[in-house]
Amino acid sequence: MTRLRGTLIAAAVPLVVLLGACAQQTAAGSPTGSTGSPAESREEGTTAKTPAANDLVLRTETYGGFVAPDMILGRFPQISVYGDGRVISQGPVPSIYPGPALPNIQVSMITPGLVRQLVQEGLSAGVRNGSDLGQPGVADAPTTRVTVVTAAGKQVVTINALSEAPSNDRRLTADQRDARAKIAAYVKKLGALPKNPTAYQPIAMVVYAAPWTKPASGPVPPAKAWPGPALPGPDIDPATRAGCVAVTGDQTARVLTAAKGANALTPWTTGSRQWRIVFRPLLPDENGCAAVKTTR
Repeated sequence: MTRLRGTLIAAAVPLVVLLGACAQQTAAGSPTGSTGSPAESREEGTTAKTPAANDLVLRTETYGGFVAPDMILGRFPQISVYGDGRVISQGPVPSIYPGPALPNIQVSMITPGLVRQLVQEGLSAGVRNGSDLGQPGVADAPTTRVTVVTAAGKQVVTINALSEAPSNDRRLTADQRDARAKIAAYVKKLGALPKNPTAYQPIAMVVYAAPWTKPASGPVPPAKAWPGPALPGPDIDPATRAGCVAVTGDQTARVLTAAKGANALTPWTTGSRQWRIVFRPLLPDENGCAAVKTTR
């Protein structure tokens, strides 16, 4: 992915705030002591708050669509921007089969000024609760969800077939087509944020575990002993018979180390059983399996 170089606006814009409680996780490179109460300032007669380091400010993600059940597990937001300027996204995927066990998650930094600018641009693009974006005549297309967090609260829009719907779709009004075009341009801009990425180091993750089956072709990877919590965990996806468990604390480092030498088809063993595992690193505002279930 590429990222956009934003131009800071000359006029001051309202500071963003996350009103809900967020998980107190810190990724590599995060400032210490950043999870305390946000500072307050007066702007145009209202009280605004500066987001804390781990507060989510912006996010774009895709869910649904006609994809194989296995592809749904482990889905990751395209872009997540946090109060300290961290931009966390999924990096390039190698064109090999089977692919690595761990996803390529990257983190880069933008300035607080650019964060504020992007929030204002999101609102101007129409990211507001209740926006009417219509339902195009496209079947089995994914849905894009865009979140912007402001001093007034969280603003969310969901748009079906944002990229797939034709510009002249007759099921959409002219106003809906115009609104979708503005949000599509904003999503594209977030996807082009400038970056000098480094590897994201999660302090927690969830793993989806399903019974391992031998691949139809190709060599079978060597089995590896599972170093994390008991598998498979509560059922989360009947279509794949997958359960979900959270990996936290000291187990995170052990699981990450073991997974670096594995691929997507590696059989993981617990006693006499073998499991296929999908790894999903948790973001700073996420906590456990319940937090990521809504992103699928």
